[in-house]
Amino acid sequence: MNLTEAERAQYEWQMWVTGLGEAGQGKLKSASVLISRCGGVGGTVALELAAAGVGRLVLAHAGNLKPSDLNRQLLMSHRLIGQPRVTQAAERLRALNPHIVVEAIPENISDTNADRLVSGVDIVVDAAPLFAERFAMNAAAVKFRKPMIECAMYELEAYCTTFIPGRTGCLACLYPEYPSHWKRQFPVIGAVPGLVACLGALEVIKVLTGLGEPLANRLLTMDLRIVDFRTLNLQQNPQCPVCGNK
Repeated sequence: MNLTEAERAQYEWQMWVTGLGEAGQGKLKSASVLISRCGGVGGTVALELAAAGVGRLVLAHAGNLKPSDLNRQLLMSHRLIGQPRVTQAAERLRALNPHIVVEAIPENISDTNADRLVSGVDIVVDAAPLFAERFAMNAAAVKFRKPMIECAMYELEAYCTTFIPGRTGCLACLYPEYPSHWKRQFPVIGAVPGLVACLGALEVIKVLTGLGEPLANRLLTMDLRIVDFRTLNLQQNPQCPVCGNK
């Protein structure tokens, strides 16, 4: 997709990256990305992708802003406490980059809407706090053969990987069952979701443009209490009920 002169000026420094150039920037402009939740992780992913010039961002997030959200959700504003978060996020992204399209969906991902939302984009980012949402998005991503960037964090730990149908396993291979101990509320310092979100956004850019090598078949784990980064090799489960034998 051709760039306008205004877009060339805006993305000039980015297009200097070896292997990206104007051709890669055009791929970003023509791409569409679904982001599940726009909180501490998903909101920062969206912010970085908007700045990078991804042409269409679809944000799926229900619920209104609470005071406890503000330590990590950088797209929000204190004056809009009580207002829908997804609307605030979309307005902030449009203000940052008027060259892109931002769609605000006031729904969380579920079994009833995952197919509709996932099928209409090129790639998905999983930043949901609940495993029910994550598994619904994963099943739809496998069904429609959409790459899915998986970002997660807890306290001072963070995780990131990239699932590519036909090349890797899926989230159900990594977590065959719902973690029974997981709760909706968890301890968080805003810099932790911000860090894994930046890595997730970079994974999106790499998959869309072919730049570098994504975290396919690898899980990046981060223990930020001691600043320890490790990469674990992942394998597809041939008996996986979602992606096995596909």
